[in-house]
Amino acid sequence: MTNLSYVPLEQPIVFTLQGFVVATDEGYPLFVVSLLVYMVMIIGNGTVFMVIVADKKLHKPMYVMVCNLAVCDLLGGTAVMTRLMSDFLTGDKTISYVAAYSQAFTVHTYGSAAPTILSAMAYDRYIAICEPLRYHTIMTAWRLAGLCILAWFIAIGLVAVLFMLNIGTPLCGTLILHVYCSNRSILSLACVPTPINNIYGLCMTWFLSTGSFLVIAFSYIKILIACLVKREKNSKSKAIQTCATHLAVYVLFEFATVLIIVTQRFEEVSPNAKKFCAILFVIIPPAVNPIIYGIVTKEIRTSVFRLFKSPVLPKESKK
Repeated sequence: MTNLSYVPLEQPIVFTLQGFVVATDEGYPLFVVSLLVYMVMIIGNGTVFMVIVADKKLHKPMYVMVCNLAVCDLLGGTAVMTRLMSDFLTGDKTISYVAAYSQAFTVHTYGSAAPTILSAMAYDRYIAICEPLRYHTIMTAWRLAGLCILAWFIAIGLVAVLFMLNIGTPLCGTLILHVYCSNRSILSLACVPTPINNIYGLCMTWFLSTGSFLVIAFSYIKILIACLVKREKNSKSKAIQTCATHLAVYVLFEFATVLIIVTQRFEEVSPNAKKFCAILFVIIPPAVNPIIYGIVTKEIRTSVFRLFKSPVLPKESKK
């Protein structure tokens, strides 16, 4: 006999996100907190993006890539936080089939594009510090555009294949035991084993994590050697300061990623704590990255002050 709980569902499906298990009267305070966090993301990344686009002095490879990272952070933060705020405000945790896959695709694109963009930034720093005389010859406008397109193409292409493997997979449930939709949470509802999907997902994660680590490690080892060889103190300090900013952003992203993996492995961790750590993956980097670049990077900090400085009225000409 066929178990009724394993009867494939017809498409389209309306899923239900389990979300956070909170009392009814806690929804509004959590909505306010979520809104404040989201505003920090929007204002921070929006300011960095606007300043880099508006200031021609910042139309340099490093800042163009920072602009791409800001867009990536906005994608991930918006995909999760807007839905989370809606859940807290209305209490309605249903999500359509298209919306669920759209959110999952966007979240995975954010998680995949961040390391590829950071790898491109590491390569740019390597050329700038190790090959300063050839930097403008190597990092031309066309090569910069190609590097940015390649970073996004790798991320979107890998994620597209991941979700194309899901097409036609029969689902036998509608309750997603997570706070937002992801490939893993949707596949957990599959009626049949999905070994190809799982193997591809693991290979994709390994490729992105290992590939970005190797590129960044190679770049920074070369940069460290170049800094040790250089005798000028000003060149050393500027190189170290520039690289420290990028390295801090990379470590922050990896920390948020490892936090999810570690908490999911321990059954002692409460469901709400696991979901909160999963949310931090799309909260910490997008909220903190603009602060790191705004405070440490002098050029961006100066441009921000110049942009928001009140214009001084011109003095009247003497008659």
